[in-house]
Amino acid sequence: MNKIKSILVASLVLTVGLMSCDSGDIRRSPGHIYAPDMTYSRAYDAYTSNPNFDDSMTSRLPVTGTIARGHQLPDHLKEGDTTAYKSFSTSMKFSAAEIKEGGRLFNIYCGICHGQNLDGQGPLFASGKFASMPANFKDAKYIHMPVGQMYAAVKYGKNMMGSYASQLDGKQRWMVIAYIKQFQSKNGGDAFAFGEVEAPAKTDSATAAKPMAVNEPK
Repeated sequence: MNKIKSILVASLVLTVGLMSCDSGDIRRSPGHIYAPDMTYSRAYDAYTSNPNFDDSMTSRLPVTGTIARGHQLPDHLKEGDTTAYKSFSTSMKFSAAEIKEGGRLFNIYCGICHGQNLDGQGPLFASGKFASMPANFKDAKYIHMPVGQMYAAVKYGKNMMGSYASQLDGKQRWMVIAYIKQFQSKNGGDAFAFGEVEAPAKTDSATAAKPMAVNEPK
């Protein structure tokens, strides 16, 4: 009897051992698959041949005329495309607080050369470090400068002025330009077009229609 029990125990241990050493084909096999090409899809490297496209490239170019998400106009234009930048504008509008913030950013990044009075007499030029005068935004050469051209100068730099693309994001660049254009509009420049149209103050129609009470003598 003990011999039979020993044989049964040994068989059980052997069975458990064999199951634990299983390669996994039985336990992990999902059986019949409805869509095997989706379950075991073939991966294509970005720069290897891909038969699913006519040009055999996995990495696809964006649709013509589209702009990457998060890229604000005119960041899709290339550096040096001056004609496109000169003809480009923006429909962005800014509140008084945002234009004030544009002035603060101007004083931080631009005022050292262009001057806080926007007259090109910044402390760096006044110190005699540069032989050529920075842009005087009161001057006729700049007072009507297209906003797209100004944007390109901020993003890519111009002549001795370096790029400020890493210091100012797209919206901040337009805020600085709005600040400059508001200043120029008050000094002979074009009409200011970046300001928000303030909505008229709301009034309670019931209150407005009700006549004011008059304190009558008792």
